[in-house]
Amino acid sequence: MINPKIVVTGAGGFIGSHLVRFLKQNGYWVRGVDIKYPEFNSTEADEFELLDLRRWDNCLQATRGVDWIFALAADMGGMGFISKYHAQILHNNLLINTHTLEAARVNGVSRYFFTSSACVYPEFLQMETDVTPLKEEDAYPAQPQDAYGWEKLVTERMCQHYCDEFGIDTRVVRFHNIFGPLGSWDGGREKAPAALCRKIAIAKLSGSPIVEIWGDGEQTRSFCYVDDCITGIWKLMQSDYRNPLNLGQDRIVTINQLVDIIANVAGIQPIKKYVPGPQGVRGRNSDNTRLRQVLGWEPEISLEEGLARTYAWIEDQVRIKYQL
Repeated sequence: MINPKIVVTGAGGFIGSHLVRFLKQNGYWVRGVDIKYPEFNSTEADEFELLDLRRWDNCLQATRGVDWIFALAADMGGMGFISKYHAQILHNNLLINTHTLEAARVNGVSRYFFTSSACVYPEFLQMETDVTPLKEEDAYPAQPQDAYGWEKLVTERMCQHYCDEFGIDTRVVRFHNIFGPLGSWDGGREKAPAALCRKIAIAKLSGSPIVEIWGDGEQTRSFCYVDDCITGIWKLMQSDYRNPLNLGQDRIVTINQLVDIIANVAGIQPIKKYVPGPQGVRGRNSDNTRLRQVLGWEPEISLEEGLARTYAWIEDQVRIKYQL
């Protein structure tokens, strides 16, 4: 069987750039598409096109002549970003998603992978730190906390309808807090693991032990290392499962515990300073029952190992940028 030709949208981003590398290492022809090149490494795509996918003509161009699409393009960031820019996120991502999916139909794409998020889950199920792990069917009745979750949920439904009406073989994954090297670590779009790695690296290199934490640090999450994320993406794309599927670790930790793990990697004892800031839902964890059933697999890299790899990379970035 001839390998499918593939386009990865959002190929200049964190997960997208890792996915392009994986696909190339496994012998696939890949076109990367984004509004920017990867920030921290060069792209390994066979072609890389700088295109704004909010525009219909650009989506037609991006999806021409390929068999499979991995749709990762999105206007997104960490909690500080998605809790503030609701209109921007909803507007930009709905344009990206609707245009890309319709362009895939027009261009005869056979399989379409959409990257959704755990942010689709209702806020009322995530009000306690000791939260019950979220199952895929828990997304309804719908009540995501932010616009980011709403646009992801709407696009999940659109994928289902395009599959039913037009025969595009869709796959939908719900990411739970993916982290690792080569992602945003400052500037406001970074997520909690990267932000805390940066703060602890600065504390270590500057000799000032204070590390600021938003809220009381008792909010809970699970975190999945990017290599496991890429493995899960590929396994799901090759499967015949068409319903939304969680992809994340099912080990829940507090933000305070996350700080302690990173500090242990860095070899320092920080002083935690609690400050006001957006915290998102109080608790969130992934139920991986269906992931194990569908793929016969679940994420394998421990939080400690993933954070060790991530911290080492971010400490290098901090040292260079701040000359510490």
